[in-house]
Amino acid sequence: MTNFRQRVEVTISEGIARVVLSRPDKRNALDLDMFRAIVDAQRAVARDKTVRVVILSGAGADFSSGLDVKSMFKTRHGPLSLLWKWWPFGPNLAQRVSVGWRRLPVPVIAAIHGNCWGGGLQIALGADFRLAKVDASFSIMEGRWGLIPDMGGTLALRELLPRDQAMLLAMTAEIFEAKKALALGLVTAVCEDVTAASSALAQQLLQRSPDTLKSVKRLYRKSWQGSEGAALARESLYQVQVMAGKNQRIAVRRQMGEDIPYR
Repeated sequence: MTNFRQRVEVTISEGIARVVLSRPDKRNALDLDMFRAIVDAQRAVARDKTVRVVILSGAGADFSSGLDVKSMFKTRHGPLSLLWKWWPFGPNLAQRVSVGWRRLPVPVIAAIHGNCWGGGLQIALGADFRLAKVDASFSIMEGRWGLIPDMGGTLALRELLPRDQAMLLAMTAEIFEAKKALALGLVTAVCEDVTAASSALAQQLLQRSPDTLKSVKRLYRKSWQGSEGAALARESLYQVQVMAGKNQRIAVRRQMGEDIPYR
């Protein structure tokens, strides 16, 4: 296990990277070290070529209660560190804690329990799948502090929600339960035991070719918005690339009953 800045723990075993937000005494609230630790963890996972699935969770009572406002605004340096960027179209530090999960080539599962508010929800929106415990609660809470959601979650919201619903949640800063999150499409599933459910999903994904998982994620991330022609072109290109790899042939042999590992 690696502990980044005493804020995020990463354990990698048997193809699964378990990333845990680990500031339970502060309900995993996001201070500057937490932002930096999440980015450090993303880099470590990206470098490890054995990783095929990521499970992202929070230690203690909550997934994350959002921004540690007292810590971040006690000096001018804090907000500036989050918002500064040299290239306006790239992510700043605040946005990377969400966008970084989208940019990993492997599937990312967020296992959500307790409060998932503000910045916590923005982080979870970066995952490919969000599994929520039945008693989890959600909020785009930035409006309560006179702020707007600016951590990259907009990329997922525009894929998941109608615009009026996203605006309503952001403008009202409503706190809502997992059942409503599921009805809106913000979460993939609601579970009694989110730890077991996320592990089961990870194991299910591990049964598929890693080339297929990566290509499906890349295809859908790039093609959910944009032209029909570009989407069709990517389908054809990525299929050729997958078929040219060794893992496609292994997938066929596994489907025929042979017990051989993917490469």
